Amino acid sequence: MELIFLGTSSGVPTKTRNVYSFAFKYINSKSWYMVDCGEGTQHQLLKTNLSLNNLSAVFITHVHGDHLYGLPGLLASATMYGREEPLKIIGPNAVKEYIESTKELTQTRFSYEIEFINIDEKNKLEVNDFNVDIVELSHRVSSFGFCFTEKDITQKLDVKKLEKNGIPKGPLWGKIQSGEDIFVDGKQLKSCDYLLKRREPRKVIVAGDNDNPLLLKKHINSLDVLVHEATYTNDIAEDKGEIPQHCSAKKIASFSKENSIPNLILTHFSPRYQEKDKGNGLKIDDIKEEGLMNYNGNLILANDFDRFILNAKGEVVKT
Repeated sequence: MELIFLGTSSGVPTKTRNVYSFAFKYINSKSWYMVDCGEGTQHQLLKTNLSLNNLSAVFITHVHGDHLYGLPGLLASATMYGREEPLKIIGPNAVKEYIESTKELTQTRFSYEIEFINIDEKNKLEVNDFNVDIVELSHRVSSFGFCFTEKDITQKLDVKKLEKNGIPKGPLWGKIQSGEDIFVDGKQLKSCDYLLKRREPRKVIVAGDNDNPLLLKKHINSLDVLVHEATYTNDIAEDKGEIPQHCSAKKIASFSKENSIPNLILTHFSPRYQEKDKGNGLKIDDIKEEGLMNYNGNLILANDFDRFILNAKGEVVKT
């Protein structure tokens, strides 16, 4: 699986980071998925090989502008590019209201059908490649996370054993891979004897804005990657008072360590944190250092256009 960061800032863009958007897909697949679509996301896409005609679904975590304002323009551009296939938009019902009112006010017409899926009262759904659990989070408005679990994991054939036993390549191999027992020279051969152990489906959580990581607790079993905001360092988050609305690097890192999450990717950084101190005493390395102090797994701070591979072993590698 490829994990692609299109925007990693919160609130407003900076010179090096656009507001939030995330994409993912299978390696060598044209089809892809998007989570959130902040203003300017379609400009970010122009610097990738992702096509709006191959976009399978858009997931929106909540209705704040830095996660949503880019969506009407992106949908209109898809028409300009000649899209005809229906597109799923998955999010709170307010997203549907926002798109429909924007269409009406601007007299915009789409060349394709939009299928809205309201998650306000859902906790599960399916898209082509994934089973999706929907997690309600804690933020100033209703905010959600999406837990993506692979489906239809095909077992691999034990090719060496098949060849050793003289089973001819072709339809018989296909039957074995589908779990069907076969007969060769009048002798029954069990498919399970020629299939390698099925790997566990990969599992990724992409969370919206959230000041309480504990809400993810029941979904983290066998989790490979958690993509979560770290808008602030802990001292700034504490200054926000009893309702911080956003997560600190310390809080999400500590949660990930306590629950043995192997890969933690932080994103959605406040623009007050720059690559170099701009006179406010803050820099992006402060978030990284706080994360490393409270987490012992593979910690990554995402940048715009970072692309990672989640391989079959559950390892995350930057490409």
